[in-house]
Amino acid sequence: MAEQLPLDIPADPKLAQNITHFARALRKAGLPIGPGRVVDAIRAVQAAGFTRKQDFYWTLHACFVNRPEHRTVFAQIFRLYWRDPRYLEHMMSMMLPAIRGVQEERMAEAGEKRAAEALLDGVERDEPKDVEQEGESEIEIDATQTASSEERLRSLDFEQMSTAETAQAKRILARLQLPVDPIASRRGQARHLGQRIDRARTLRAAMRQGGEMRQIALVKPKPRWPNLIALCDISGSMSQYSRIILHFLHTVSNAKGAGWAKVHAFTFGTRLTNITRHLHQRDVDAALAAAGAEAQDWEGGTRIGECLHQFNRDWSRRVMGQGAVVLLITDGLERGDPDLLEKEIERLHLSARRLIWLNPLLRWDGFAPKAKGVATMLPHVDSFRAGHSIASLEDLAAVISRPDDQGEKARLLAALSG
Repeated sequence: MAEQLPLDIPADPKLAQNITHFARALRKAGLPIGPGRVVDAIRAVQAAGFTRKQDFYWTLHACFVNRPEHRTVFAQIFRLYWRDPRYLEHMMSMMLPAIRGVQEERMAEAGEKRAAEALLDGVERDEPKDVEQEGESEIEIDATQTASSEERLRSLDFEQMSTAETAQAKRILARLQLPVDPIASRRGQARHLGQRIDRARTLRAAMRQGGEMRQIALVKPKPRWPNLIALCDISGSMSQYSRIILHFLHTVSNAKGAGWAKVHAFTFGTRLTNITRHLHQRDVDAALAAAGAEAQDWEGGTRIGECLHQFNRDWSRRVMGQGAVVLLITDGLERGDPDLLEKEIERLHLSARRLIWLNPLLRWDGFAPKAKGVATMLPHVDSFRAGHSIASLEDLAAVISRPDDQGEKARLLAALSG
């Protein structure tokens, strides 16, 4: 919950109208709120009273929030609407185009931009007018070669996206593919231009001809496609990234001709949940709703070592065949036993053909493996890459079949050892 500030109650309060307007803002930000909930909220505030700000917050929270992913948006809109007028000015400056002047350096936190859009919906945001000053010359800028909105969206952090930008990002990810090269196997298939002689088939044909060998049968290696295993962190610090990446995994699971034999998806926070069967549903909203209902530890704590132990014990032998490639999506902020984490990540690495770690924290230029969990896991992965934007997922698609790709692993290992 956001920092508590004193509530200024006007002399002639219109609490019911304000709660209604607040509910309307929540609905525009994506929370499923109807008239019935608004009536319940007004009655709940009337029963609980308006004397303590903590009671007021949690009374409205109980009436309007029924899913873990809505907590952050509710907290930001509550802060913006009820308690911090200076914060409203900051968000309005964020929504205005930066024509001139100094922009605020602080980036929007999770849910802030969605909150600002919901509260400022319908408010006219005129661009600042140019004022000619004496001694100044007018500068004309040719913007014909500037990047399109979609190109800008590809590099935007998932956590900083507004509601509309998130929806557009999901549409882009629905078109993105994750192709993989086949694995050469020992099994072969008959081909006229094969690479080696099929001795058994050649001898059988010769026996049918009285021992005369008229033709040599050839065979070439039969391609074998690997499995894709995705282990997605859904703890509080990863919730926004996890939801969008799960949209991407749904696309990969249902894509035809992408090359993967099977796609298995697991979520983890404080426990491991297999959501593979839910991602096989064609409708992405229904698939993620079912996955969210089964995974009960959304936006909770993080116990990576225990969850990897559960995967290695219960699922590794079932799904890690066929030279599986493992995507580990987490920020590595472990709260459990580091020795257990090191043991289980090493076992996972040995079981996988490739272990690729996607970490949203790599979006920061000054990122260093200072956290204990990151330092423990880093030596046991094949590739360490960012996973915070559409562009980072496109880069993953380009290098996932390259066995020599290490991403940022070598650089960060050097910083860790130094």
